[in-house]
Amino acid sequence: MKKLEEYHFPDDLKAMSLHDMEFLALQIREFLIDHVSETGGHLASNLGIVELTLALHQVFDSPKDKMIWDVGHQSYVHKILTGRSSQFNSLRQFEGLSGFPKARESSHDIYDTGHSSVSISAAAGLVAARELKGENHEVIAIIGDGSLTGGLAYEGLNNIGASKAKAIVILNDNGMSISPNIGGISLHLGKLRTSKGYLGAKEFVKNRIGSIPNIGEGLAAGLAGLKNDVKYSILNHGVLFEELGFTYFGPIDGHDLAELTDILKRAKKLDEPVLIHVITKKGKGYVNAEKHPGKFHGIGPFDKTTGALKEKSELPSFSNLMGQFACQMAEKDERIVAITAAMGEATGLGAFSRLYPKRFFDVGIAEEHAVTFAAGLAKGGMRPLVAIYSSFLQRAYDQILEDVCLQNLPVLFLVDRAGCVGADGETHHGMFDLSYLSQMPGMTLLTPRDGNQLKAMMEYGLSLSAPCAIRYPRGNTICDNDIMYTYTERQLPGERLRQPRSIDIWAVGPMTDCALKTAEILEKRGYSAGVVDVTCIKPLDLSLLSPKSRYVVTLEDNVVAGGFGQMMAARLVNERKVKVLTLGWPDAFIEHGSVSQLREKYGLTPDKAAERICDWIERKT
Repeated sequence: MKKLEEYHFPDDLKAMSLHDMEFLALQIREFLIDHVSETGGHLASNLGIVELTLALHQVFDSPKDKMIWDVGHQSYVHKILTGRSSQFNSLRQFEGLSGFPKARESSHDIYDTGHSSVSISAAAGLVAARELKGENHEVIAIIGDGSLTGGLAYEGLNNIGASKAKAIVILNDNGMSISPNIGGISLHLGKLRTSKGYLGAKEFVKNRIGSIPNIGEGLAAGLAGLKNDVKYSILNHGVLFEELGFTYFGPIDGHDLAELTDILKRAKKLDEPVLIHVITKKGKGYVNAEKHPGKFHGIGPFDKTTGALKEKSELPSFSNLMGQFACQMAEKDERIVAITAAMGEATGLGAFSRLYPKRFFDVGIAEEHAVTFAAGLAKGGMRPLVAIYSSFLQRAYDQILEDVCLQNLPVLFLVDRAGCVGADGETHHGMFDLSYLSQMPGMTLLTPRDGNQLKAMMEYGLSLSAPCAIRYPRGNTICDNDIMYTYTERQLPGERLRQPRSIDIWAVGPMTDCALKTAEILEKRGYSAGVVDVTCIKPLDLSLLSPKSRYVVTLEDNVVAGGFGQMMAARLVNERKVKVLTLGWPDAFIEHGSVSQLREKYGLTPDKAAERICDWIERKT
């Protein structure tokens, strides 16, 4: 039996029999479970798409034919089938294989993805470029049903359908994104999943009637209106995709290789927009992932027999603490509602959704809608909590600015996974929120260093009659019930942790621990440094700055460009003769790797920070 590394993919796939491909599917699933259990990663979504990916690579010729994987977390099988199985030991590891498509990694990765709902619009662009250049290749977008809750997907569908140009959209429908899908689109797809009549009716008109000698072709054309009537009678509300200009095939069993390859070959022959609706099972072939697809959507290293995580902290995560505090506050105030974008459990709002189902809103993968929806709730007298990952919240920049801040509405943004998040890399780091949120008039911007501060900030944010954002990192933190913080408009967050010296380090939220260790290293080198825990970014309070300080160092888990350090430097250049060194992430997209490895590389560890400070004072840089 060949190992996956011994195949010459994708070429070897072309000559495989159906039986060989079915055996290969089993082999790939075993390979994925073995490797992801060691490295962590997105497992359930990849297990569910094995047969579909095999069929795609047998029927189409990558990289000549362009495959675009929406979000991209389901591209592991694609990576195996394009010759990268030998690199899977390095999956999501520093300087190793990315968990998402990367053009720098392979010519088969046509388009870098990481956020949802983008594939169809990107495909529309590639199709237009193909037509303008007179080229001849296929363009295929593979998108999940969860991503169809994002409005951008429909902008792309509308564009391709109206163009009438040849394109293939594969809808991988497993009934989930990360949390179970909700809303009208999910209900519509549910009707399609249970209907086997529509495709049969189409085939009857096209093949049986159309084949009648002499009169068949004309009769089939004349029955086009009847075919639409049949469509509506079978599916009640019709097929949304055909109304957008697509020829619809489906639902197709996404684990039936024979059916998949047949439909793909037929779609390839058509010279028009085609949408193929494929039904798959998330976590297919691994009982733990089938039972708990949400848990195994993105998971750390785990025991493949039991499914239990290999490493589990006894400390709570910032996300879980936020969820606990939200429940406590909602019990006291019936105006409090919670909103998320398909990430209820992941953002810590699972308990809230069960305790207060009528006050919990999962709007799907639609961050723009989530924010404007929150603005409407606030206008209606409610107090909305909007819990969204930092890297996803940036998709709603305009809505935060125009719908919330412009109207000065009391919406509390809970910005999860802020800063460096590690193994998911460029598309998931939350390194820009300090920069874009601090630009917005009327926004209060807070960042806690621990769970106690998070609770106090949530209470403070809810007391405001204006927008507020609290950004906190991925990971675990302490929360001591004996420690209580209280913030008011006259006493904003901020605390001096080491007495002021000529060097003063102002650290943002969770970077405080690094600042304290940096100060200890500086002291051993003959420099004394004070430390300020900066928990309020905006409004910027400089009252803790000492007249003794000649050198101010800012330390933040955000890009330097437009971040806290530059805000502070701009203020100080006009107010005092103080030199400022800003330490943070560079003006670049940061690759994947562990947080500690990335901080080491970019000089954000205590040792590296101390070295940079010494060099700066001694004018070596």
